[in-house]
Amino acid sequence: MNSVRKVPDIVIGRLPIYLRALQVMAAEGREVTSSQELGERLGISPAQIRKDLSYFGNFGKQGMGYRIPDLIHRLKQILKVDRTWDMILIGAGNLGHALAQYQGFTPRGFRLVAIFDNDPEKIGRPIGLHTIRDVGEVPNFVREHGIQIAMIAVPASAAQQVADLCVEAGIRAILSYAPIHLKIPPGVLVQYIDPAIHLQQMTYYMNHGT
Repeated sequence: MNSVRKVPDIVIGRLPIYLRALQVMAAEGREVTSSQELGERLGISPAQIRKDLSYFGNFGKQGMGYRIPDLIHRLKQILKVDRTWDMILIGAGNLGHALAQYQGFTPRGFRLVAIFDNDPEKIGRPIGLHTIRDVGEVPNFVREHGIQIAMIAVPASAAQQVADLCVEAGIRAILSYAPIHLKIPPGVLVQYIDPAIHLQQMTYYMNHGT
């Protein structure tokens, strides 16, 4: 019987950080790096970086470091961003407008293909490269285009209803900017982004003199 080595969530959370740093190095024309140098750039111990990578096999050679292009390729494969993932955005308010015009998704393997809202005054208007669609079109659009990822940028009062709509349509992963915990069935991934939480964490440490 083969045993599967479970990778801790915290390790998965660091892999995109390693990938981003390596891509910056590659843009600088670098070919080789080490866990020591990578750790100094990221504020993570070299031992932790080596341990994280060891979950996925052997990388580099002792005393010779890592070939940056090879490590970028492997991390993209592990994170499944060696392909492009189409995704939708629900919510065309101020945050939705910012997300619609954000240029950082495509280089990292994600493509925004449609934006939805329930406000009749917004539906049909342009936003970035898209035209805002009626949120009622979400189920058909998701099924027709095989969409698996949705971003939610709606008020907290509407977030659960929107999440339910996404799940029913077949969405498998949700990135929520709504400041509320969503009830999501097993098999559907959800991640939350709430800048206020991180600000509150920082002010805690500021108030404690650290």
